[in-house]
Amino acid sequence: MGYDTKYIFVTGGVLSSLGKGLASASIGALLESRGLTVTIQKLDPYINVDPGTMNPFQHGEVFVTDDGTETDLDLGHYERFTHAKLGQDNNFTTGKIYFSVITKERKGEYLGGTVQVIPHITDEIKDSIRKASNDVDVVIVEIGGTIGDIESLPFLEAIRQFKNDAGKDNVIYIHLTLVPYIGTAGEVKTKPTQHSVKELRSIGIQPDILLCRTDRMLNPDIKAKIAMFCNVGADAVITAKDVSCIYEVPLLFHQEGLDNKIVELLNIWTRAPRLEDWEALCRRMGEPSFDVTIAIVGKYVDLTESYKSLNEALIHGGIPNQARVNLKFIDSETLDANTCNQSLEGVDGVLVPGGFGARGVEGKICAARHARENRIPYFGICLGMQIAVIEFARHMAGLDGADSTEFDSNTPHPVIYLMEKWFDDKSGTLQQRDVHSEKGGTMRLGAYPCKLEKDTVAYRAYAAETISERHRHRYEFNNAYMEPLKKAGLKIAGMAPSGELVEIVEIEDHPWYLGCQFHPEFKSRPMTPHPLFRSFIAAALKYSGNREIEKQ
Repeated sequence: MGYDTKYIFVTGGVLSSLGKGLASASIGALLESRGLTVTIQKLDPYINVDPGTMNPFQHGEVFVTDDGTETDLDLGHYERFTHAKLGQDNNFTTGKIYFSVITKERKGEYLGGTVQVIPHITDEIKDSIRKASNDVDVVIVEIGGTIGDIESLPFLEAIRQFKNDAGKDNVIYIHLTLVPYIGTAGEVKTKPTQHSVKELRSIGIQPDILLCRTDRMLNPDIKAKIAMFCNVGADAVITAKDVSCIYEVPLLFHQEGLDNKIVELLNIWTRAPRLEDWEALCRRMGEPSFDVTIAIVGKYVDLTESYKSLNEALIHGGIPNQARVNLKFIDSETLDANTCNQSLEGVDGVLVPGGFGARGVEGKICAARHARENRIPYFGICLGMQIAVIEFARHMAGLDGADSTEFDSNTPHPVIYLMEKWFDDKSGTLQQRDVHSEKGGTMRLGAYPCKLEKDTVAYRAYAAETISERHRHRYEFNNAYMEPLKKAGLKIAGMAPSGELVEIVEIEDHPWYLGCQFHPEFKSRPMTPHPLFRSFIAAALKYSGNREIEKQ
């Protein structure tokens, strides 16, 4: 378009969880609405190489891209709000940066020089930013953590240097901070923002725009005060007010003039923003005709961030069905044959999500059985599919003690197991793994193709014969048990093209009972809800209506 790639660096201050990821995604959505192409990158200061082996209680959801990269959950926000195609170059951690530098040092690439944070670590960070810059107009880079964290300093130094490298007209800094309302004083307080900006300026970065997270709109006097103390223009102080629906954030930012200020500072010519789709989306979500309640039966329910993409995909599924989707989180460790009926009373659908380890598994099996026997729509994702197979094997196929070798290595009927040899349809090669392989090495990660059987729930939902979905799992359906399970009424609705890997199972005599080995939630978007979630919510609505008729 006649100008160099532009860069927007998003930082956060005062405290974590202010919403840098949503802010970055919303900025991307606004710039796309003006006809620009964007990509978004997350730089995380923790030392893990990636979040793949981190506890969901500590880190929240692990998001997976098409190329099989395990990333921070904020990349899910980026993909849901924009059309950016994300992969391994869109998430770098301290661990990944240092691992690369140390590998180069061991190979002698630094010619015996002393390896230091400046310039070697900061140069590696800058190189990682450039890797995400191919063929886009704007690169948005979110820096994880909070200003003042010691582990963030190399990243902040790198982005400080980046402005000199790329040119001052090609880089801006946006700082997200907190403007709290103090009820006893009856006023908002700007001091946390002032201190946060002072900390940022002390390391050489002057923010160009401030996003002020608050529970109310900021009046012009407050904006003028913040602008004066933080050395920015009053029109660069943007209210980031709490909203009832996250998809309102781009509209709020536009109302505050954020996109106009960004294109002005970066000297970009664009068309006028087209936000009709976002406006229509928020209207539909704000005026539902129906309500459904979905039980999410898992073991990470105390931290709903562990199921971020899942929660959003369920909400997306409600949009074409004109339904508000209410989520009821149930700790699977609290479920057994005695508590299941009470815990699941009044729900219109049961969803068992992915997970690892034996804790809470028997409660999930109880939930799957309850849904099957009471003809409640059931959606099993990844482990949830495996749970459905185990439950069906035990109680319908007469395979007493059936289990996954993940939970019981001595089970008499390993209906789910670690497949040691299998043909990889993606790479066209034979894969091998066993219990001694590295944890990451035993995973099937990223997008894989699947062929659907006609006359199935899955086929009717997708309206396609071949699909591609993202995986993140280690254990597989044991084909040795395929025939006895099919004879008992289990339907194999989808398989890998090679015919080796079962991807989707259903139950023949049930209104909607489906388990998939992949994670469909990773590809759901508010504008284009995932077909399985759309179909699941439609089935839950139908069940809800039938239940109300029965009551009458």
